[in-house]
Amino acid sequence: MTKTPDAARRSDRSRRAILDAALALVGEVGYNRLTVEAIAARAGVGKQTIYRWWPSKAAVLLDASLALAGDAETEGGWTGFPDTGDLAADLKHVLRATVDEFGDPKYEAPARALAAAGATDPGLGARFAEQLLEPQLALYEERLRTAREAGRLAPDTDLRLTVEMLLGPLTYRWLLRTGPLTHAYTDALVDRVLGGVANVTEG
Repeated sequence: MTKTPDAARRSDRSRRAILDAALALVGEVGYNRLTVEAIAARAGVGKQTIYRWWPSKAAVLLDASLALAGDAETEGGWTGFPDTGDLAADLKHVLRATVDEFGDPKYEAPARALAAAGATDPGLGARFAEQLLEPQLALYEERLRTAREAGRLAPDTDLRLTVEMLLGPLTYRWLLRTGPLTHAYTDALVDRVLGGVANVTEG
């Protein structure tokens, strides 16, 4: 009666060891030199154990990034997108945190690797967008929707377009390294974007 729980625990430990190994290795050697063999060796499992659960190193890395995002939310006591009543302040808070995350090697290496892999693997790219990106974009949209309903944004504000105007330049600068990512940059970005969608008749 104890064999099934023990096997499940061993399976969970092995999966977590594989995910942790993938994150560590992509930071050390980069995505191009990352191999399933190296992940297996670092995790202390057989290569076939990995292929039983994932079809490729990119799939391993995606699940590792999802686990990392979950860990970050748990450790940081994530309670959702802030809503202090001040939309600009809330957006600046979140974008500043995003910049800090982009600058953290623990997050940067896997994020860059997934962005590159997703660009050439449509299936992986779709899963990356659906499981990692869309939930985050939805949080921005919900906060903007609240502001629109409160009359702080123009009634015809396109929520997804506004989110993309906020995150597009930030992601572009990060991916292509066209300039420094600073809190001052994100603050200016928020002010510019909100200046274009604010309800000028409010008040």
